[in-house]
Amino acid sequence: MTTDLAKAREWLESWTDVSGVEGILVKPLNSRYLTGYRGWTKIRRRDTTEAIVGAITGTLPRPQLLVLGRHDQNGRLRAVGRTVPLRPDAVRQVAEHLTAAAPGHPWTGAKFSAMWGSRDTLDTTLVKPTLVAEVSADRAIDHGGIYRHPLRFQRLRMDVGLEEVPRFGGGPAAAAG
Repeated sequence: MTTDLAKAREWLESWTDVSGVEGILVKPLNSRYLTGYRGWTKIRRRDTTEAIVGAITGTLPRPQLLVLGRHDQNGRLRAVGRTVPLRPDAVRQVAEHLTAAAPGHPWTGAKFSAMWGSRDTLDTTLVKPTLVAEVSADRAIDHGGIYRHPLRFQRLRMDVGLEEVPRFGGGPAAAAG
C-alpha cells in the first residue's frame, strides 16, 4: 500500500512483469471490499505487440473488429483474441488491405467467442491471414497465449513479416513487443 504516486508507477512497471499480476488497484485508504460494489479502479499495464489478422466482423469494405492469431510451434494459426471496435480511421486503413480468405483457411468452421468466458459467438468473415496488426494489450493472458480482454488496434505493420510475429504458446513473454 502506498500514497506515493512515484512508488505506484514503479510498482506498475516492475511488478506487472510477475506472472499473474495484471496491474495495480487504486482505492481510498479507508475503503473496504464490498461485494458487487465497483468503487475501486484497476490500472492494467499495457504493452504493444503484433498479431496476424485472420478474420473480421462486418464486411471487407467496413470491418468492425479484428480476430487475431499467432502461429504455434507447428506453424498452425491459433486465435489469440479480438480487438475492440475499430475507429473510423482504422476501418479505412484496414479495409484497404483486406482480402477474402481462399479455400483452406486455417480457421474454416471455427467459432469465436464474443467475449472471454462467453457462449455468444461472433459473426465473422475469414480473411487471407497475411496482414500484421500492432495492438495494445494488457497482461491478462490465459492458456499460454490467449488474451482475456479485447485488444486495441494501433496500426497495420506493413513492415513486419508473418515470421516476425511472436509465436503462440510462449506465455506473457511472447506477448511483449
